[in-house]
Amino acid sequence: MNTKQLKWLSYLTFFVMFFATFGGTVVSRTGSGLGCGQEFPLCHGKFIPAHTVESLIEYSHRLVSGLAGLLALAVVIAFWLYNKRRDLRAYSVMTLIFVLVQAVMGALTVIYDQSSAVKALHFGFSLIAFASALMLALGIRRVHKSKGELDFIRMPRVSPTFRNMTWMTTGYCYIVVYIGAYVSHSNSSGGCSGWPLCNGEWIPELSGGVGIAFIHRLAALLLFIMVATLAHLAYHGNRGNRELQMLGISAVTLCLMQVLSGAGLIYALGNAELYIFAALLHNLLVSSLFGVLCYLSVRVWQLRK
Repeated sequence: MNTKQLKWLSYLTFFVMFFATFGGTVVSRTGSGLGCGQEFPLCHGKFIPAHTVESLIEYSHRLVSGLAGLLALAVVIAFWLYNKRRDLRAYSVMTLIFVLVQAVMGALTVIYDQSSAVKALHFGFSLIAFASALMLALGIRRVHKSKGELDFIRMPRVSPTFRNMTWMTTGYCYIVVYIGAYVSHSNSSGGCSGWPLCNGEWIPELSGGVGIAFIHRLAALLLFIMVATLAHLAYHGNRGNRELQMLGISAVTLCLMQVLSGAGLIYALGNAELYIFAALLHNLLVSSLFGVLCYLSVRVWQLRK
């Protein structure tokens, strides 16, 4: 299997992982988590469930997640047999591990009644699987363009400040994502009405769902400031590396769209159909942002001084 074939296999894996993440959000936002009852892998005792909306949504998500697992296994085998790049092998292994972890957590969530904190972890692990698949796709694309050469050897080095800022921002992004997932699973989305004010106040009474939603807003604001700072460092401090500049621009663009989609969520609370669409967009934007930051974290490690 040559590099071009590995590239398209990676693209396919990422494409399916995208829909697995998309499907998980649909399941969560439509309340279809128990569409197959408290059974796994069967759905109401059958392999082919009854045609209710909830069971079809949940069962479709299970099928896509299963396909994602099979493709993740395929990329691990393919890269260990036909490619010696340790970074690409690491991405493939991470994709497989976290696909399996999120699948197990999803099954446990169905069979046993889990707390909101544990349910939020399920999305957190699926996010790492998504980011790993994205890093694999971007990594093999770069290798294919450079015809397998270690392109980072002859590229300009990055400063310790930019490197550390990238790692810190990526880690903090994961924390913000977890808080956002907790807001969703604890039914605190409506804790703050209006935007940017929370219930008409800059600092509301921090109790119950209001406190949870407000903390998420503050965490998201700090994340945007950090990503904007990172993008500034990427663009002005790495003029000899177009890739790092574009990754920085992509990150701040996705983060800004994420903030705006969060505001859209608030204004869509009264419209069920519009709210589901806004929630899907919100989750997919933050998944893409985290994936870009993870890939940038690897690149600054490769280009460290």
